[in-house]
Amino acid sequence: MILPTILVISVVAFFPLFKTFYDSFYSFGLRPGIERRFVGLQNYFRLFEDTRFIMALKNTVFFTVISVSLETVLGVLIAIVVHQRFALRGVVRAAMLVPWAIPTAISSQMWRWMFHDQFGIMSRLWEKLGIIEPGTPILGTPGLAMWAIIFVDVWKTTPFMALLILAGLQVIPEDIYEAARIDGANTIQRFFRITLPLITPTIGVALIFRTLDALRVFDVVYIMTRGAVNTETLAVYNRHVLMDRAFTGAWFGYGSAISVFIFVLISIFAILYIKSLRLKLD
Repeated sequence: MILPTILVISVVAFFPLFKTFYDSFYSFGLRPGIERRFVGLQNYFRLFEDTRFIMALKNTVFFTVISVSLETVLGVLIAIVVHQRFALRGVVRAAMLVPWAIPTAISSQMWRWMFHDQFGIMSRLWEKLGIIEPGTPILGTPGLAMWAIIFVDVWKTTPFMALLILAGLQVIPEDIYEAARIDGANTIQRFFRITLPLITPTIGVALIFRTLDALRVFDVVYIMTRGAVNTETLAVYNRHVLMDRAFTGAWFGYGSAISVFIFVLISIFAILYIKSLRLKLD
């Protein structure tokens, strides 16, 4: 009964993955005339000699840690707020999902205009708040550009985290909170003794989804900065290797090695999350 599904997954997922692993052991390009040579693990050794790859790895980890942390904290706070009973709660919940529902390409371009140094509303706002000097190009300044990208990612993806955590809040029986109130527990005690432990599995699942997505971030970075001013991530650098260099030289095998590295990195994070989640549940 599941054989057709296994065959489909093998064609659309396992075969490309195997082909990427296979190509990573060769040196070749997409331009006709470039000889295909077996180089073994040489492409993987080159990764850690490539300063641009190392910088892209650092940017990816920095982006992932900061953005996922902020999205998790804000997601918990928003989920708790919209979980309460108040007028127009359904409207607020629907409006909360608007940033997440907008396609990333559209929202990234929108925020790119808003961060424009001449007519961008966010540039004017940051100037008035004293964050930047007047006329400072946010998306053209190292440091500021990455924080602007993180700001956009948090704006867009926090509703996703809040939605998952809200689902976890809704399955907590109200009787538990009522018993805690009778025992004299205040709001903070109820949150740390009841709410947080019971939604920990939900937060763990949300963290897995968001971390895996953040580690392969491409669209928001590429649209807003093209990876310039020290914002290049692994996926953006890999696009440069596979789409630009592979047509001019023997870079396709090296790009495949980068893809394999991203896959392994994501797998390690997923395994660590799942193991830590199981320990907490046990």
